[in-house]
Amino acid sequence: MKGLLSTLLFASVAIHPAWSVTLSVSTAGGNASSPLLYGYMFEDINYSGDGGIHGQVLKDNGFQAGTAATLNAYAAVGGTTLSIDTANPLTTAITRTLKVANPSANSGTVGFANKGYNGVPVIAGTYTTSFWVKGTYSGNVAVSLAASNGTIYNTVTIKVQSTSKQFTEFGATLPVTYSSTALDNVWQVTYDAALATDSSLNFALPQLFPATFKGRSNGLRADVVNFLGDIGGTFLRWPGGNNLEGNTIATRWAWNETIGPVQNRPGHLGTWTYYNTDALGLLEYLYWTQDMGIKNVMAVWAGHALNGDVVTGAALDPYVDDILNELEFILGDTSTQYGALRASYGQVEPFTIDFIEIGNEENLAGGCASYASRFTQIYNAIHAAYPDITIIASTTDTACLPSTLPAGVWTDIHYYLQPNQFVKLFNEWDNWSRDWPIFVGEYASTSDNSGAKTYWSDLIGSCSEAVYMIGLERNSDIVKMASFAPLLEHFDLAQWSPDLFGLDSSAGSLTGSTSYYVQKLFASNKGSTIKAVTSDSAFGPVYWVASATDAGTYYVKLANYGTTTQSVTVKVPGASFGSASLILLSGNPTTSNYPHSVSITPTTTSVSGSASAGYTVSLPQYAVAVLVLKK
Repeated sequence: MKGLLSTLLFASVAIHPAWSVTLSVSTAGGNASSPLLYGYMFEDINYSGDGGIHGQVLKDNGFQAGTAATLNAYAAVGGTTLSIDTANPLTTAITRTLKVANPSANSGTVGFANKGYNGVPVIAGTYTTSFWVKGTYSGNVAVSLAASNGTIYNTVTIKVQSTSKQFTEFGATLPVTYSSTALDNVWQVTYDAALATDSSLNFALPQLFPATFKGRSNGLRADVVNFLGDIGGTFLRWPGGNNLEGNTIATRWAWNETIGPVQNRPGHLGTWTYYNTDALGLLEYLYWTQDMGIKNVMAVWAGHALNGDVVTGAALDPYVDDILNELEFILGDTSTQYGALRASYGQVEPFTIDFIEIGNEENLAGGCASYASRFTQIYNAIHAAYPDITIIASTTDTACLPSTLPAGVWTDIHYYLQPNQFVKLFNEWDNWSRDWPIFVGEYASTSDNSGAKTYWSDLIGSCSEAVYMIGLERNSDIVKMASFAPLLEHFDLAQWSPDLFGLDSSAGSLTGSTSYYVQKLFASNKGSTIKAVTSDSAFGPVYWVASATDAGTYYVKLANYGTTTQSVTVKVPGASFGSASLILLSGNPTTSNYPHSVSITPTTTSVSGSASAGYTVSLPQYAVAVLVLKK
């Protein structure tokens, strides 16, 4: 973009008290815009994996917290006594199971309930459920979704024949015709105590899945993925984030412990205060991107944990080998050791990896001094084996990078800022070297302009993000990808806010923040070529960028980072359009969207005018909009 557009689009970030702006969009020339500009960043934070996008909704189902495991997610039914049993492991990975001791009378309907992640979602549709049981029992077992007051939404009866010698798995489908907004629903198992020859039964790894995306076994929640997909992003960066690094080397995300049947996954202590079951593992991430039709940006561990421990030189070699093994598992054919292992899990065809990021935020937590050598060691190994994969360094800080980056390497940069700070960065990339590609891997407005923490995005913060994103799009010849972070939170279990969208355990709780709708406006309305724009006003308080598709649709993105309504007229001399519409996000600047109380969403209206005379639109304070012009 430097040369053709930098003069025409030079940015001043001062906020001028303009009342009207006229823009003239050129139909000639322009610079190619990155087709991958807007995407997603995910790590298991805020119970966004377990308890969020992953479909399994029962909490602590494998007691993978080890000695820290509790029965807080469980409740006795019919007078049973519940305990965590280490003497009857399911597998070497799931070493704790639920012992359900019958009441002394040894009669009546008894069992246990699981409360989920602050409630079990009850959503109309067909669930799948399963559990393992050990102990002598012959008879029916009822599996139900129920309210805390005992009301049963639906029940399925499973014929169980189990012994005390080994665990046996049982499962069924559970149709549900009712959706509940309650936050205290439970999943429960009940049976006839008199039919249990032993005085107790052991249950292991209970599971409950609502409908999964594409019907995948151990898959993602279909409703959550569909809500995410509505944004229109093009890539997913995974598995982190801090959760990749681990608080210690031992608690880093280890790919080979997240594959295979879930009963063989031990889980690990995540970075964000809770244990991850790792039911959302390597294959699940790959199916996630494959099923959504988006690109993988896979991060690999780079020898650095958040406590400052670092592995370098020869000591790093085994971890480099581990990365190559992971890539062989993903990309290798069935003649290779790890490609054959992948095939044994049901995925014969290799996946595709286009991007690998080496580490995460290696400029922080004591990682900077050794990152150049660690990056080079890992880069050389990956590039030699897979020269077509684009490698991304996890920082743009030159103090942490090799003195000369290998050709084709991108660098990552992260911003968590106040709104005014984002606006000041509007023209950050205007004069950046066109030989240095950028990935803005994480960004969000996380506090107001006084510095007070923002719990949930409001329109002022989201508008400032839109201003910054307009700057990214204007420079999207060199800014290749960008992703808001964090992606998702379970509302009452979050460690970090604000997040792009969230949910709780009630039906209909999926809630997009104001930033969610900004992301959707920008990702879903984007041309392939950035067009030059001339104006009768400098940037501020109105900011803009124009793009066009090969088919001749023009998108003009607008943001009014100011307290007064602005009138904007857009002309496209020499063009002709059959329709014009404005997609507008506006409202009370300090209002946020909350579960079951969403007040700020985009509206679409038709706009009169012509390409030569112009299309005039009104932008309220802190509004974000896209003018769509179609032939």
